[in-house]
Amino acid sequence: MTQLRKITFAETNLDGLDAVEGAIGVLINAAGTLSPGARRVNRLSKGAVAKAVASEAWEKLSEGSALTLAMPVGLQAEAVVLVKLERRPQVAMARKAGAALASAVGSKALMLLAENTTRTADVALGLALKGYKFADHLSEKGDPLEGAVICVKDPGAEAKAVSDALAVAEGVVFTRDLVSEPANVLTTTEFAARLEALRDLGVEVEVLEEDKLAELGMGALLSVGQGSESPSKVVVMRWKGGGDEAPLALVGKGVVFDTGGISLKPAAGMEDMTMDMGGAGVVSGVMKTLALRGAKANVTGLVGLVENMPDGKATRPGDIVTSMRGVTIEVVNTDAEGRLVLADVLWHAQQTEKPAAVINLATLTGACIIALGHDNAGVFSNDDAFANKFLKAAEAEGEGAWRLPLGKGYHDQIKTLKADIKNTGGRPAGASTAAVFLERFIEDDMPWIHLDIAGVAQVAKATTFAPKGATGWGVMALDRLVRDQFEQG
Repeated sequence: MTQLRKITFAETNLDGLDAVEGAIGVLINAAGTLSPGARRVNRLSKGAVAKAVASEAWEKLSEGSALTLAMPVGLQAEAVVLVKLERRPQVAMARKAGAALASAVGSKALMLLAENTTRTADVALGLALKGYKFADHLSEKGDPLEGAVICVKDPGAEAKAVSDALAVAEGVVFTRDLVSEPANVLTTTEFAARLEALRDLGVEVEVLEEDKLAELGMGALLSVGQGSESPSKVVVMRWKGGGDEAPLALVGKGVVFDTGGISLKPAAGMEDMTMDMGGAGVVSGVMKTLALRGAKANVTGLVGLVENMPDGKATRPGDIVTSMRGVTIEVVNTDAEGRLVLADVLWHAQQTEKPAAVINLATLTGACIIALGHDNAGVFSNDDAFANKFLKAAEAEGEGAWRLPLGKGYHDQIKTLKADIKNTGGRPAGASTAAVFLERFIEDDMPWIHLDIAGVAQVAKATTFAPKGATGWGVMALDRLVRDQFEQG
C-alpha cells in the first residue's frame, strides 16, 4: 500500500537555513512582499528570490503555482521553490499551492516556510495528495518520498486541522490504491481482508459470505458472481462515533473485474475494468478517514464485492432473478450488473441498519460519461434538500458533481412482460434508467442519493491533485458532508 509523504509542523526558526538539504519552499503574495523567512532566503541566495519575484515569469504565474530556483548560490538546498499565495488564501488556492510544491520537489525533502500564512493544513493536504504514486508492482519504484516540515508561527494551533487533513489524504490514497490494483491481486477475498484491517482503527467490520447472502435472499447480487471462482461477499463497516442517532449509510458497487459476463465487452479497453469497484473503493476510503479523525458521527459503509465472468454457470441474458426485496428482475444484459449488486445491498442496508439517509456510489454507466465527461459525477436523488447539501459539500471540496433527472418516464423504460423490471432500459437516458432501477430498492420517504462516478473514478490524464489513473473522487466530498450535516457537537 502507498505510504504518504511524512508531513510535520514545526515552529519557524530561520537559523541554519543555509544548511538545509533537499528543497526550501517559500510562500510569497502576488504583490511580491517578502516575509521574514523569504528575506532570509533572499539574503543567503545573494538576492535570487527578489530577482525572481521581479521577473516576468513571476508576473505571469497564477496563484497557487510555483517557480523553482535550481541549485541556488549560498544554500545547501538543491532548489528554492517560490509559491505565489496570499497570506489568507482560499481553500482551493492553498491546496493548489501544496500540489505545486509536490510537483516541484518530487521525492526530495522539503522545508516550507509558511510562517503566518493561514490554511496551512490545506497546503499540507495538497502536498500529500499530489505526491501520490502507485508503485506496488514496479520493479524499480524510484526514490522514496522524503519528509516535509512546514514551519509556522504556532504549530500547536495547527495540530487538529492538520491531523484531520492528513486523515482525509489517507482515505483518498486508500481509495486510489484499491482502484489501481489489478484484479488478480484485488480479488473479492483480498478486498474483504483489507477492509477487515480497518478494525485496528476502531471500525466494526462484518463480512457476509455467500451462504449468508443466499439465506438473506440476495439473488440479484449472487447472480452477478456465479460465473466467477471468486466468492461474492458483502462487507459491512460501522463507525460509531456519534450518539444514538441513526447512521448515514454509504453503499458501494464493488465489481473487482467486469468482463460483461455473457454479454461480453469488447477486448479493447477491458483492462480498465479493474476500476469497476470504484464505488466500493470510495466508501472504504471514507470509512478510513472517519476513523482516523475520530468523526463524531455514526456512519455505516456497505460494499458488495463480486466478479462478473463468463462461464457455464454464469447468468444468461433472459434469466430472471429475485432480489432481496422480492422484486423480480429480467437480466436482459449481463453487462448491466452493478445495479443488480447495489439493489440487494441497498435493501439490506435499509433493513438492518435503519439509516437516516442513504448514498450509493458506483462506476455504473458509460452513459454518464457521455453526458458529463470526466469533470463531474452524476447526482440523482429523491430528496432535493439532501441533494443540495451534497452538492454544496462537493463544491466546497472541489469535486465536480452535477444533478441529473429521475422520473416516471425512465421507470417506464425498465418495464418488461416477464418480470417486475428489467435491468436496462436501452441506450436512451441510460444513466437515468440505471438510477430509477436503483430507486426501486429505496424505501418510501428514505432520503437517497445515487452517485454515478463512472467518469471521475479514474482519468486518463493528471489532475491538480492526482496523477493519471485513480483519483479517489468522493472521499473529500462525503467526509465534508458528514462534518457539516451528521457530526454531533
